[in-house]
Amino acid sequence: MERSNSNNVKPKSPWRKNLSAKIAAIPMIMTALGIFIGCSVWTIVHSFTKSRLLPKLDFVGFDQYERLWSTRRWLVSIENLAVFGICSLVLSLVIGFTLATFLDRKIRFENAFRTIFLYPFALSFIVTGLVWQWILNPEFGVQKVVRSLGFENFTFDPLYDPDIVIYGILIAGLWQGTGLIMVIMLAGLRGIDEDIWKAARVDGIPTWKTYVLVIIPMMKPVFVTALVLISSGIVKVYDLVVAQTSGGPGIASEVPAKYVYDKMFASQNLAQGFAASTMMLVTVAIILIPWAYLEFRGKKSG
Repeated sequence: MERSNSNNVKPKSPWRKNLSAKIAAIPMIMTALGIFIGCSVWTIVHSFTKSRLLPKLDFVGFDQYERLWSTRRWLVSIENLAVFGICSLVLSLVIGFTLATFLDRKIRFENAFRTIFLYPFALSFIVTGLVWQWILNPEFGVQKVVRSLGFENFTFDPLYDPDIVIYGILIAGLWQGTGLIMVIMLAGLRGIDEDIWKAARVDGIPTWKTYVLVIIPMMKPVFVTALVLISSGIVKVYDLVVAQTSGGPGIASEVPAKYVYDKMFASQNLAQGFAASTMMLVTVAIILIPWAYLEFRGKKSG
């Protein structure tokens, strides 16, 4: 009688699973990495030169970075990005999650509300910026409408006030992007087992406490996805600013992406634009690398 040798069969190592699919993906991965890494290295190298209209390897050390951080326009753009980014992250998550919790209660006309909230995301940033430029215009926008109702002293012109112009851009950004975050959160809420809610009701746990202590921790992957989407939109914000203010009044609403574009194409100063884009890349890396390390380390430990 032959012995079964099933116990002697070694399990496949993890890297051999779906080997054919991995091999098929190699060209795409190599192309993507080559373009991303190659272009990033090329940009960083030329940021240490004095390239103007055309790139050339005429190195000047850190002169471009010293000039960059001594330029008031760049400092204002960094400050605006920080204000816009923090407010956009917090408000998008809070508003999106709040709207999702209301829709998750199986309200009437849910499909209609979901469509209304999500519709702005279908518009381009240029269209959104122009629409909100009209809405916030004091001559025929919100201020004009309210004053026509008898409130003659009412003032609301954020796009013309250097101190609060970034918040006028923030309003347009939230109007367009919050619907997508709401849909993502709603999908996460619909994935929660109904038995959890039943158990919370039996135990007499208030609804708000169930959300804070049970539901939100279970939706960590959903929040991470939303956070990545919001962050990517914040770093590359450009269209809204150009459509609404073109960086004005003065330089009050400048952002890093617009600074890079203007330096590289309008001022024909490639090296300065490369230095600014390199600083944007470094900022993103400082934020993402520690997060990715902790995330994958936690999964590996698990």
